[in-house]
Amino acid sequence: MIFKARLNVILTSIAAILAASAFAAERPSSPVPGRNAAFGAELEGFQYPYPVSRFEFSSEQQLLHMAYMDVHPKTPIGRTAVLLHGKNFCAATWNKTIEMLATAGYRVIAIDQIGFCKSTKPTRYQYTFQELARNTHALLISLGVTDATLIAHSTGGMVAVRYALMYPGETRQLVLVDPIGLEDWKAKGVPSISIDDWYARELKTDADSIRRYERDTYYVGQWSVDYEPWVQMLAGLNHGPGKELVAWNSALIYDMIYTQPVFYELGNIAVPTLLMIGDKDNTAIGKDFAPPAIRATLGNYPVLGKHAAELIPGARLIEFPELGHAPQIQDPAAFHRALLEGLVAPRR
Repeated sequence: MIFKARLNVILTSIAAILAASAFAAERPSSPVPGRNAAFGAELEGFQYPYPVSRFEFSSEQQLLHMAYMDVHPKTPIGRTAVLLHGKNFCAATWNKTIEMLATAGYRVIAIDQIGFCKSTKPTRYQYTFQELARNTHALLISLGVTDATLIAHSTGGMVAVRYALMYPGETRQLVLVDPIGLEDWKAKGVPSISIDDWYARELKTDADSIRRYERDTYYVGQWSVDYEPWVQMLAGLNHGPGKELVAWNSALIYDMIYTQPVFYELGNIAVPTLLMIGDKDNTAIGKDFAPPAIRATLGNYPVLGKHAAELIPGARLIEFPELGHAPQIQDPAAFHRALLEGLVAPRR
């Protein structure tokens, strides 16, 4: 349902705008990697906008570590926002959102999931969204966070849905930004490919292929120099010295995404939920494998967003008619205005 923004949320928004200039003077510069840079298997050599910490823990009989940024505000409002990245993104790609939320008084924790970016790339791992949610929960417990607002993009949305289902009492609000998993691609006719085939495809990834895919899927056929650092980040990770391990983990993760849709459990979500949808998004995992007639039916986000809002009890839907898969990057000003307005009021 659509509900009115509370007065204190509006006041927080105004305060954030007024404080933005002061905060901007102190913010770390955005990472701008050179073209054709090569990074290590844990993105060694790529600079994040804030200090990176590591959470070490045991999972599936091995010692792993998750990288994360923990940014504390100058004037806390007693809220913690946890940012979860998408498949072709990292914690660093939330840089402008971290800045905005910290300015508004939020403690901000931006996480790299296992298998991604600056976190461990295991040689063996049973990837499930339940496991990633458990890992995230363990990290937050280690930081003393038991009341989190989850702001999750793309594949991160699938992790966040699972987290909210598993830990509803510790989830203040669920914010899903163009989440995938809102349809069952397999059931709709997208054929399965083996993990070995995914691996072979991932080994061929380069900057040109990343740029073409992101332009056509994420940014409505348009391109900006602001997007290029994230292309170089992924390309450097994918052709660096650990490229085989990176590609193998990516293949396992694609199989997880394809085989574990969260669509069927949206009606079980019991926390306040905000859906933020770029209507020009057309993301659908494996759609290039599907016959043309089926491909044309996939990734219809204006339909998927509305349907998800109907399924999730009490959900609120915000649509960006001219934006694609990554509205927080494509138009951060519009996205952040809507995000601040849509965050629920603090508990009393």
